[in-house]
Amino acid sequence: MKRMFTSIAVAGAVAGGLAVSFSADAARAAGPTDQDIQKDAETPGDVLTYGMGLQGQRHSTLKTINTETIKKMVPVWAFSFGGEKQRGQESQPLVHDGVIYVTGSYSRLFALDARTGEKKWQYDARLPEGIMPCCDVVNRGAAILGDKVYFGTLDARLVALNKDTGKVVWNKKVADYQAGYSMTAAPIIVNGKIITGNSGGEFGVVGAVEARDAETGELVWTRPTVEGNMGTLNGKESTMTGTKNASWTGDLWQTGGGATWLGGTYDAETNSIFFGTGNPAPWNSHLRPGDNLYTSSTLAINPDNGEIKWHFQTTPHDGWDFDGVNEFISFDLKKDGKVIKAGAKADRNGYFFVIDRTNGKLQSATPFVTQTSWATGFDLKTGRPIYNDANRPPNPMDGGGAAAGQGKPIFAAPSFLGGKNWMPMAYSPDTDLFYVPANEWGMDIWNEAITYKKGAAYLGAGFTIKPLFDDYIGALRAIDPKTGKIVWEYKNPAPLWGGVLTTAGNLVFTGTPEGYLKAFDAKTGAEVWKFNTGSGIVGSPITWEMDGEQYVSIVSGWGGAVPLWGGEVAKKVKDINQGGMLWVFKLPKA
Repeated sequence: MKRMFTSIAVAGAVAGGLAVSFSADAARAAGPTDQDIQKDAETPGDVLTYGMGLQGQRHSTLKTINTETIKKMVPVWAFSFGGEKQRGQESQPLVHDGVIYVTGSYSRLFALDARTGEKKWQYDARLPEGIMPCCDVVNRGAAILGDKVYFGTLDARLVALNKDTGKVVWNKKVADYQAGYSMTAAPIIVNGKIITGNSGGEFGVVGAVEARDAETGELVWTRPTVEGNMGTLNGKESTMTGTKNASWTGDLWQTGGGATWLGGTYDAETNSIFFGTGNPAPWNSHLRPGDNLYTSSTLAINPDNGEIKWHFQTTPHDGWDFDGVNEFISFDLKKDGKVIKAGAKADRNGYFFVIDRTNGKLQSATPFVTQTSWATGFDLKTGRPIYNDANRPPNPMDGGGAAAGQGKPIFAAPSFLGGKNWMPMAYSPDTDLFYVPANEWGMDIWNEAITYKKGAAYLGAGFTIKPLFDDYIGALRAIDPKTGKIVWEYKNPAPLWGGVLTTAGNLVFTGTPEGYLKAFDAKTGAEVWKFNTGSGIVGSPITWEMDGEQYVSIVSGWGGAVPLWGGEVAKKVKDINQGGMLWVFKLPKA
């Protein structure tokens, strides 16, 4: 009788006009759809994608918190990731239906009540002893579709969990961790496919982008990012990437690097996914003559079959570990009375690129740091850099170094940690400006002899990183993509290693290693608010609306590549406390 009464009550409610509410509840239980994900940037009630929209603009239309009201913003709650695993926390949280999904160091995923911070569930990947992460045990975020939430692990696996319980739905091996592969990037969801990259560029891996059926985890296609390697489609060989030995000699393409360790963005207008590719291997460029396609590049890929539409190589024949993995953000460039479907990228090599996203043609390349010793600029006709050949690390066989088999050191700027490293920039359609977390450092770098060995570091170079200035290293810079000019900048004593967020409230948010989450006036750069989280911030902030109020959140926890690889810079930040916390803020109720 009770079951019959319930059925009658539901039917009566539907007949009485509550069908919309009922279906909305059902939709929330089922989880976000592909359409929801496509509209993420337009729906501030949740955060469903890494980048707060598949284009990666990291912009919110919310403006309840603005340059005036933010002065009253306070913490609501904070959640500790706990344990002794307090290493670099580079994650960007997701928010859906009152739940926050956030990854932590050592391949952990937490589901938290967005209103209270109470933990709903926690998943800890069972990592083997032999993992080989290059640049700390970080994870940058998850993806969500339907009733599943997904993330990659440090032993190069992709895991799908039930979003409500945290139970494993499927767990797929992506690559061999014993060969140096890992996964640190947040996946993206495009038309029912979960699309990922791989990590491990310092171990002589071969970079790749792959797409899986998000429901089953079965592989749909793979696209290697080094010429000579074969792609797959639906379980069969498809096409070779590039032409074998066209820009790689001998068998070097088999260990050529090009890892896709930051993940990608997607543009529905051109139906293209954009992935940056990492450095070629080894670093010693004299061992691999040629452009070494498609390393240190941006690739536009067809998400339906994995075919490369176009590429743009930011550092051909990279000899400085400048990489090219930085995010490519789609936007409309309004210039000279025209609108160009463009994309922007602030590269580790120190140049800010604007590229036509329909065909890969270079529109402009301007330095966003004070020194780019390796090149004097870019030829807009050819799209190639104008090299300063004297500032390429020389062949170690030429001698001149401190030891046998070591080349003469040269000074190069930026350092290999980049004018901008992994930390994502943001774009504001309100100001038409990009906000770039830059760093001012150089390096002494020299080449060394090296041979490939599975699972061993494959560098062939040595280095020491040095700050360029006494008073600052990090610089948040607002850049006009029409001119490449810096509109304003905020200088920070320590390196900036966290992501950026912009809002319609005329605000720009980012974190600092000193522990501060800071907010700036998007037009002037004036600092309007700050809060110290107790540990250095290397995560990416988000904002969303819930129960009629605007919230801001950031992950705090010092780590990443700087304390591991930073040379003299690492000494400057050696006293920063580690941590692992998710902070949530809002305005107090009137």
